[in-house]
This record gives sequence, C-alpha cells and structure tokens, in this order.
Amino acid sequence: MELRQLRYFVAVAEELNFGRAAARLRIAGPSLSQQIKALERDLGVRLFDRDRRSVTLTTSGQALLPQVRALLGQADELRRSASGMAASEPVRLGYVNWRPPDLAARVSGVAQLHVDAWVMPSHTQAARVADGSIDLAICWVRTDDLAAHDLEARLIGADPLFAISTGPDASPVQARDTLVLLDDDTATWDSWNRYAEEFSRGTGARAVRISDGGVTGAAFFDHVRRLRRPVVNSPKGQAVPVPPDLRRRPVVDPTPYWTWALVTRRGETRKAVRATVEALTRDVGTLGLDAGTAWLPAGDPFRVPGPAGPTH
Repeated sequence: MELRQLRYFVAVAEELNFGRAAARLRIAGPSLSQQIKALERDLGVRLFDRDRRSVTLTTSGQALLPQVRALLGQADELRRSASGMAASEPVRLGYVNWRPPDLAARVSGVAQLHVDAWVMPSHTQAARVADGSIDLAICWVRTDDLAAHDLEARLIGADPLFAISTGPDASPVQARDTLVLLDDDTATWDSWNRYAEEFSRGTGARAVRISDGGVTGAAFFDHVRRLRRPVVNSPKGQAVPVPPDLRRRPVVDPTPYWTWALVTRRGETRKAVRATVEALTRDVGTLGLDAGTAWLPAGDPFRVPGPAGPTH
C-alpha cells in the first residue's frame, strides 16, 4: 500500500467517476483503475461498487475514507515539518571578494545562510569546503582542484576582465597588447598567478613580476603609471574606482573572463546545502561564456568547447 494509492482512493471517492478522477490526478484512466484494484487487494476489502453508469462507495469504503484523509493530512504535515527543519538548518558560506548582491533573497525560506566573515583566497576557501570548515564557497577553481578535493562546482558568476591604462584613450585593447602582473606572494595570489600565467601564454600578453602585493589597490595603479601600458585588472579590482588620470579599457580578441563557482563537497547529503545550491544557481545560464569571444584557462570547469584562442 502506497500513499499515492490512498490519494487516488480519495480522488475517486470525491468525484465518484473514474474519468474525472483520472483527469484531476493527471494519470491515465486504466492506470487509476489498476491502482485502486491493487489497493483493494492490499486492504482485503472492496472500496467501490461500479458499473457502466455509476460508481459508489461500499460500506467499507465509507468507513475508511475519513481515516485515509486523516492519514494523508498527517503525511502532508510531516513533509511541511521536514521542509521547515531544512529551512532553519544553518549553511555556512565562504567567499573571496564577490558574491551575488541578492544572495539573501535567493535563499530566503530555503536555509539559514551564514556568510563566513573570513574573506580568503580561492584555493583556501575550496580547501575549507573539503575539510568541512564551511559548507559552500564562492571562489575560482580548476578541474584539477575539484578532483583533488572531491568537490563539485556550479557556475554562479562571471566577470569580463578589463585593462587600466594611462592617458585619455578608453578604446578596446587587444589581449596581446596588455600586461598581467604576477605577485611573488603565492600564498595570497596563487589563483590569480595561475590564471595570469596561462593568459600570458595563450594570448601573447606580457607577464610582469612584482613583489609588493600590487595586483590590486593603490599599488596596482602605481604599476600602471610606471609601466605605461594597459594592465589587466584582477577580479579583486573590478569594483574599485579608477583614478581620474587613468582609463578603464575593454580587452578584446579575446576577452578574458574570471568565473565564480559555487563549490560544495561531492555527494553532499544535507538537504539544506543541496537546496541552497539549487536556489543560488537556478537560471544563472552561461553568463556570456558561450559567445565565442570569451577566454578561459584550459582547466576552468566552465570553459565552453571551442573558446577564443590565441591571436598571436
């Protein structure tokens, strides 16, 4: 005996017509009839008297109907209670420097999301998900990171990176004519260095080594002034205001994209965590990564086959 069979019984008892009940339940008439017969066999009683013109409840059917309705009500209440428990279960999220502006609205009623106050580099946040320190992280990952830590990732955001240059020119600049900065502090800038090195090899952009943490912030703008060439801005500098003596310029042929992944443990079983992942990544789409002009490193899990390649 299954709950769905009990629901079928109630529908037929209320409609007293197998055709109308089948339409209400959105199942085929013969299937409904078979399920009612199976229920009658399991219960050991006949529930309906039926002929070609009418369907009526038997005495046993009349006696069982209120009990079945009460049982189905208890089952529905159990589901609501379980959903409420999941929505109140805490889910811990870490991030690097970007998160969706409507983060709280997306998970409202799904889970109690606790955003970790420690803003850490991408590779550190991914490792924290793997060791259970947090449940989810918004970070940049590569396919080998996912395999090494037994993680899964879904696309949640993507930023086209631009260049900053001196002078009044704000026109697009080709990727091969840009510079990228590589910082000696690999503990902080490991993800960016890996990205920038591959971008340099793939497009002909020149890599410049620094040792002052100037991949972002005021020191970055000082490097732009010193180098007097367009320098690709890191994702951490996307929202930083550009000084009046410098210009923001689109990078083209190809356009480098930095992807943000929502990372969780592979095979995660907690309902609240799975529901949060679904809520945060629903209807995200490809975010322009399939345009044919987007550049992503070879190990990016969201790289679309046939991306824009080197231009030199």
